[in-house]
Amino acid sequence: MDTIVKVESLRKTYGETVAVDGVSFEVKEGEIFGMVGPNGAGKTTTIECLEGLRKPDAGTVRVLGVDPQNEGQALRVRTGMQLQSSNLPDRMKVWEALDLYSSFYPRAADWKELLAQLGLEEKRNAPFAKLSGGQKQRLFIALALLPDPQLVFLDELTTGLDPQARHVIWDLVRDVRARGKTVFLTTHFMEEAERLCDRGAILDHGKLVA
Repeated sequence: MDTIVKVESLRKTYGETVAVDGVSFEVKEGEIFGMVGPNGAGKTTTIECLEGLRKPDAGTVRVLGVDPQNEGQALRVRTGMQLQSSNLPDRMKVWEALDLYSSFYPRAADWKELLAQLGLEEKRNAPFAKLSGGQKQRLFIALALLPDPQLVFLDELTTGLDPQARHVIWDLVRDVRARGKTVFLTTHFMEEAERLCDRGAILDHGKLVA
């Protein structure tokens, strides 16, 4: 299997706070890779460095063979992202969000198919504000899949969901991998990592502990 994410000695600080402290790992093509740790462990900072949203202070990051800082635009059409705190305008309808976001990508997936596959067909005309927590997360997964990406980033996808909604989302993540995608997810639920991930890294206080 090819290595599609390679991180060596990644370091990121905010003032006096060391958020990520010399972290190294690899992600292989076709796997679900989990980064596990408590709040404040450095998971989101790490994933944002991989996505090109934050600039590392030291270390090297390669995602799909490119540097996210220097080739971020090229990377964004090959990766899908669900951010930890995502939002849409309250009045925006589900179909409108998918239609708008699909226009951003040169080879977008068919959003009408995603709508059906992710169980959102009956909510297509619902405004964002009227969706349940689980439905919002399904919509964010659909948006992450619109570029037809090779690699999908999911940042604390099930935080705040009830157990039933969490299990539905887990099934969706497995379906994403079954489409031939690689999934990189962060979570602070050990059970979630055990159920979903082929391999995982445990982060604590910015260091890789296992």
